Amino acid sequence: MRKLHVAVALAATLASIESAAAQSYPSRPVTIIVPFAAGGTTDVVGRIIGEYLSRTLGQQFIIENVVGAGGTTGSTRTMRATPDGYTIQVGQAGTHAASVGFYPNLAYKPEADFEPIGMVAGLPVVITARKDFPPQDLQAFAPYVKVNAEKLNVAHAGVGSITHFTCLLLNSILDVKPTLVPFTGAAPAMSALLAGQVDYMCNAIPDAVQQIQSGLIKAYAIGTSERNPTLPNIPTAAEAGMPEFQASAWNALFAPKGTPKPILDKLTEVLDKALDDGSVRKRLLDLGCDVPEKAKRGQAPLAALVKSEIARWTPIIRSANSTAQ
Repeated sequence: MRKLHVAVALAATLASIESAAAQSYPSRPVTIIVPFAAGGTTDVVGRIIGEYLSRTLGQQFIIENVVGAGGTTGSTRTMRATPDGYTIQVGQAGTHAASVGFYPNLAYKPEADFEPIGMVAGLPVVITARKDFPPQDLQAFAPYVKVNAEKLNVAHAGVGSITHFTCLLLNSILDVKPTLVPFTGAAPAMSALLAGQVDYMCNAIPDAVQQIQSGLIKAYAIGTSERNPTLPNIPTAAEAGMPEFQASAWNALFAPKGTPKPILDKLTEVLDKALDDGSVRKRLLDLGCDVPEKAKRGQAPLAALVKSEIARWTPIIRSANSTAQ
């Protein structure tokens, strides 16, 4: 009985310490790991949310770009960080779902080695090509790519990134295997597309919206069920004749496993307020992001999303025989 009382007292003491830590959190700058190069969607979304967190919580939330291996290098860094709330990450559908199918020796388990904080943004995916790519619409794109696949180069932001696994789906639908050209992030991949060094790629809309609106690249279709308000003239893939191309992604905040629950709850609460903030919402919507509705926010919905996305993309990736050692 005495041992039981000691255990209960110890648990109460630990809970009290964690609660006090959460009340004073953050007491120093917080690192937000972005696992891709500066300038891409994950980086930009991270900076928008980081600015709000800095203003609201009174400490700097500093972006650190840790690139490599389709975002898994930065994710591994996050997983191994001290779980005290002072290192968090902007993860996404590639780092925390598709990576399971691509990397047989992945250093982490997305559904087990992180604490979910909350979804930040939905990222519709658009099929794009260099400005002088011959096909004028998706119906012409499909047969052209089939005939010329061996001569075509497709850009992506690294094995397992959004740009990679969504175009893997596209190529699987078309039954083609063009040359895949990896970059350290979506921004350098877009630079190559603008320079005509690659032929096409699958972008999260925020990575391509300005270039599409300016007529610098072609856009054929969006992989969601509805058109995107920032690109109202771009049809959905279903409208354009390829209903099988259902491709969208997301950004979300994660912390290392074991981060105290009161700190996680504080970050989740502030993130929820950020997504209701008029300035933050406008910036995200202007990029072409979807702001998650209330039911999709928070820790439990994000945990469920990671689990469902792993279940969806792993068989698609493995059936394409596309892995990284």
